[in-house]
Amino acid sequence: MNLSRRLLLLGFALPFVLAGAGSASIGHRTEVGGDWTRFGYDAARHNAGPTNTGITAANVRRLRRQRVSLPGTVDASPIYLRGVRIHGAQHDAFFVTTSYGRTIAVDATSGAILWRFTPRSYASLAGSYRITNSTPVADPNDKFVYAASPDGNVHKLSVASGSEARGWPVRVTLLPQREKLGTSLNFSRGLVLIGTGGYVGDAPPYQGHVVAISAATGRIVHVWNSLCSNVHRLMSPSSCSHSDSAIWARSGVVVVPGSGNLLVATGNGLFDGTRNWGDSALMLTRNAGGLLRNWTPRDYASLESGDVDLGSTAPALIGRGFAVQGGKDGKLRLLNLARLGGRLGATGGELQTVAAPGGAEVFTAPAVSGNRLFVATSSGLACYVLSNGRLHVAWRRSEGGTSPIVAGGLLYVYNGSLNVYAPATGKRLASFSVGGSHWNSPIVTDGRVAVPEGNANDHTMSGALDIFSLP
Repeated sequence: MNLSRRLLLLGFALPFVLAGAGSASIGHRTEVGGDWTRFGYDAARHNAGPTNTGITAANVRRLRRQRVSLPGTVDASPIYLRGVRIHGAQHDAFFVTTSYGRTIAVDATSGAILWRFTPRSYASLAGSYRITNSTPVADPNDKFVYAASPDGNVHKLSVASGSEARGWPVRVTLLPQREKLGTSLNFSRGLVLIGTGGYVGDAPPYQGHVVAISAATGRIVHVWNSLCSNVHRLMSPSSCSHSDSAIWARSGVVVVPGSGNLLVATGNGLFDGTRNWGDSALMLTRNAGGLLRNWTPRDYASLESGDVDLGSTAPALIGRGFAVQGGKDGKLRLLNLARLGGRLGATGGELQTVAAPGGAEVFTAPAVSGNRLFVATSSGLACYVLSNGRLHVAWRRSEGGTSPIVAGGLLYVYNGSLNVYAPATGKRLASFSVGGSHWNSPIVTDGRVAVPEGNANDHTMSGALDIFSLP
C-alpha cells in the first residue's frame, strides 16, 4: 500500500478512534463519562461533570432505580472510579463515607458492597452527635481514596481492599469533640485538603482551619487558622482567645485553576482584618501556608451577632476571573477574583449583589457551566448568566433542593425527588421519587446517576444509595 493511501485510510479512521476514546463497554452497556473523583467533580468545585454521560434529554425518563442498603447514612455525595481492581477483579465502583466514618465501596452495576472500612472509633461514636458530612476524594493514581471520620482523622484507604495505608490516619484537629470534619475533601498538587468547622449549637471552643497533608507521606505540610491566624500549626482551641469562624461549606476548600491558590469561606467569628477572619471569603496560598486576600462584607458584625454565616457556602468560580459568594443572608455577591475585597484586611468591594432563589439561605454548592450559575435553596432554583461583568437571572423555579449538578447537558437537583431539568430553560424533563435529603447530592457519569438518602442529624446507623441506570 502506498503512503498516500495509508494516510487517507488513517484520516478516515481517526475520528472513530477518537470517538471511542473515553468509552468502555461492559456487557451490553456503553460507559461514557469516566471517573468522578471528588465532590464538585473537579478541584475548582464547578459541580459540572462530563459533557457526555450516556444520559440525554431523549432517554432520561428511561432511568431505573436500584436501591442499595448501607450500614450508615451518607449525608454527602458519592465518588466513582471506573474499572478499578478490587479484591483482584475489575469493577466500576462508588465510594461513600457514612456519618460515623465508615467508608464503603459499592459495585456500580450489581450494588454489592465490595469492602467497608470502619475506623477504630466507630463503636464509641455511633449514634452520638459527632458526625461527618465529608465526601471522600480519590488519589489521581486511582489506588487510594481519602476519607474523614468524626474522631478528627483523615484516612488513606486502598481502593483494592479498603485497608489503611501505612503512616495513616492523620489527625487534623486536637479537639474532635468540638471541631467537626464536615467539609468535602479535596486534592491538589500532591496535597489532601480539608477544612474544619463546629457542631450544631456552635459550642466553644473551636476554630475553623485548613489542613494540607502530603498524600505521599501523611505529613501535615501547613495549617492555616482562621482565628489566631498567626499560629501556623494545629492548636488546642482553648489556647486561642476567640472561637468559631467555621469552615463548613459543602465545597470546603476550592482550588483556583492555574494558580492553584485556595479559596474558603468562614462563618460567624471575630473579624479584625489582621489575625481573625470570621464571615469572610479568603484566598490562601496553594499549600495553605498563608493568606493572600480577603473579601469581607461591611456588615460583618451584624452577620456575626445574628448567626447569619457568610460561610454557609463557598466561593463559586465563574467566567474569567470572577467568583460568587452566597450566605445565610440570602444574597449572592459577585467578586473580582484577582482583588476580592482589595487591600488585605479591608471590607466591602463586591461588584454586584443579587438575591438568592427565594431570598433564602444558601447552604448548597452552586453549579457553574460556562457563564451559567445554578443555585438551589430550600425556596427555589435559579439560573444566573454572567454577561459584561454582571449576573442576570435567566430563569427561576419554585422548587429547590441540594447542591445542583450539571452533566451531559442536563441539570440534576435532589430534594427528596431527583429532578432533571434543561439547563438553558429550566424546563423539568423528569422526576424520580427517592427519599429524604439534607446535604447529599448526586453524581452523573457512565450512564448512571447515584445519590445517597438521609440526614446525618437523625443519628441513624443505616441508609441507602440509589443508583439510577438505563435499561
